[in-house]
Amino acid sequence: MAYTKSSRPERIYVKVNSDFDSTGFMQPRSIIWKDGRVFPIDSVRDFRPASSVDQNLPGDCYTVVIKGETKHLFFERSQDRFASHFGRWFVESIH
Repeated sequence: MAYTKSSRPERIYVKVNSDFDSTGFMQPRSIIWKDGRVFPIDSVRDFRPASSVDQNLPGDCYTVVIKGETKHLFFERSQDRFASHFGRWFVESIH
């Protein structure tokens, strides 16, 4: 019997340009990879709370459309909140 290792998603932390409306709602507009490639977000289809189970951090999941494809973009809130450090964005990749 062959043993197969289950694939766990890997977090890839990315830079995200976002807008905030007058109510404080955060709207992601584009994703920027480390190599400088920019992917504009065509639309946000869904938003829901999504905590990080392995790190016990609160967060959110945005279902976004990029170049016609539906993707998930996560915002992980920081435990130690400072004025300039509220959280960080990531996408998941299965390897």
